[in-house]
This record gives sequence, structure tokens and C-alpha cells, in this order.
Amino acid sequence: MADTPKPVFHGGDLAAATARFGAPSDGWLDLSTGINPLPYPLPGLPEAAWTRLPQRDREEALIAAARRTYQVAPNADIVPAPGTQSIIQWLPRLLPATRVAVHGPTYGEHAAAWSDAGHAVMHIQGDGGAKAPDTGSHAVAIFVNPNNPDGRIWPPERLFADAARCAAAGGFAVIDEAFADLAPEASLAPHADAPGIVILRSVGKFFGLPGLRVGFALGGDPLMGRLRRALGPWAVSGPALEAARAALEDDVWIAETRVRLVSLRTRLDAILSEAGLEIAGGTVLFRLIRSTAAVRLHAHLGAHGILTRDFDYDRETIRFGLPSGDADFNRLSRALASFEPG
Repeated sequence: MADTPKPVFHGGDLAAATARFGAPSDGWLDLSTGINPLPYPLPGLPEAAWTRLPQRDREEALIAAARRTYQVAPNADIVPAPGTQSIIQWLPRLLPATRVAVHGPTYGEHAAAWSDAGHAVMHIQGDGGAKAPDTGSHAVAIFVNPNNPDGRIWPPERLFADAARCAAAGGFAVIDEAFADLAPEASLAPHADAPGIVILRSVGKFFGLPGLRVGFALGGDPLMGRLRRALGPWAVSGPALEAARAALEDDVWIAETRVRLVSLRTRLDAILSEAGLEIAGGTVLFRLIRSTAAVRLHAHLGAHGILTRDFDYDRETIRFGLPSGDADFNRLSRALASFEPG
């Protein structure tokens, strides 16, 4: 009997946190994800969104909104999906077994999905230069840009070079831009029609709507056509089509939220620095801390009802998401003030 793949650990698991630390009297302050704590206000939805099968014209409206907001290359195709996680799991099944280079440390589901599908996965650590390292032949490369959890932004020339090399080998480069809404200058969406490029975009992080389960793959045919067929008809629910379209079309909310989130990030940086913690990286939506006391700090905060993200591959790092306002910032500040690094 084949071994059951070990599940990838994620933030946001409040049931597991409660089992470990107990139920906080004031409820959990969940800082363990990189999700906007100021979510997009869901619009009223037409009854047909619930009572009819998702309509093709509504999907086309969502695709048009994504193309405009992400500034997708006119000749690139856009495939909507029930969250980018579904795309991550389907892409490995569209190629015969090959070698895959995952550039990390990064979001663990990428390597897990390719490995589970029978591909040979290589983990390449920390090569942020413009020149691709000599890792032997591989047909697929995985980048998260900006990277999770360190916020690294890959040079575009590096991404184009790897994509072209993968395309020549019959594969492609996956560029996961889940956190690119707050770093639009880093996005390759305007070049999504370049050879060998597959870009992933998510509505969950910036818009604060992970439960909506809407994501996109951007790229060229025939791969996008194969992915669309793999996902099948009605991949995105009717309510999700309407809500995601409204969010992507709301230019005022997008602009104002970018300013608000930068303000929250600045305030978080000040509190972390005041506590004597070293900020080792991150994005506007999360900050990565490096400390020899990271394990104890994670446990200390957990005991105070504040959930952060720890990492089993590096016990000296801990990640903080954004608090949403004064009460959350004050609660975090008090908990950090009572921590003794030792």
C-alpha cells in the first residue's frame, strides 16, 4: 500500500491552535495568514447567481475584469478556477513525469502537488540572481513572486529566462503572484503571452476573501485550453463569479485599500521593532521575523490568544500577518511587551 502523502501545514487553523493553547477568552487574533484583514465588502447578489448554473456571460464578465485589473497581455488566455489551489493541483497532471525545480523555501503546496503526481522535484534555495543556476535539465520551474514567506521579488529577466528554457524542454514556468496586488510592478501579467509562462493570480489575499475560492491562470494556448477542460464546466460558482467581478472592478476600493494596508504594515513594523525583533523580509500583508527565540515567541503569543505562523523547516523564523485596527495592535503590543527573549 502506497504511503499517504504528508499534508502541508498552513496558517489559519484555529481548531488546531485551540487544541494546543486552549480557547482564548477574548477569541483568537489570527495573524498566521497573509490575508487582508480589511476584506472587500460583499455586494448584494442577484437571485439567479444562486438558482441558475453559472452562466457563460457572467464568467466572461469576470475574465474581462481580471484582464483589465491585472493588465493581462491581450493575447494571453485567462482561466478562472475555484481558487489557485485547484490550478496548482491540476497543472502537474497536464504533463508527463518530468523534473521540476521549486525555488524556495516557499508555499509548500507547489512541491507537494508535483511530487504527488509523480514528478521529480528539486528544491532550489535562495538563488535570487538574474542568472539561472545550473540545476540540470528540468521542464518546469516554480516561482512565487513576491515570495512567501520572505517577500523576495524575482528579477523579471530571470523569470523570462527560466520560462524560455522550460518551454524549449516542453514545459513551463509557474509564477505564483498571489501577493502581487500590492506589488504590481513585479507582475508579469502584461507579458503572460510570453513562451513558457503560466501566471497564477488570487482573489483571496488582497481582497481578503479566501473563502470565495476564486483564482486565475494566465498564459497561452494550448496549455490554458487543456487546463480549462481539466477544470470542467462551471468551475467557479455563480455567487463567486459575481462577487469576484465586483471586487476586481472596484478601482476606488483597490486604491484606498493599498494605502490602508501600507499604513497597517508601517504600524506593525514599528511594534515589532520596538519589541527588539529583526524583520527579515515580507510583503505589505505579512512580515517575517528572524529570532533564536522564535519557537518560544510563537508559543508565548499563542498562550495570549495570538496565532502566528511558524515553520518546521526553519525554527528561527516566525511570520506575522496584519492586525486590523487599534484593539488588535494594542493586544499584540501588550503580549510582545511581556515576552522575555531569554
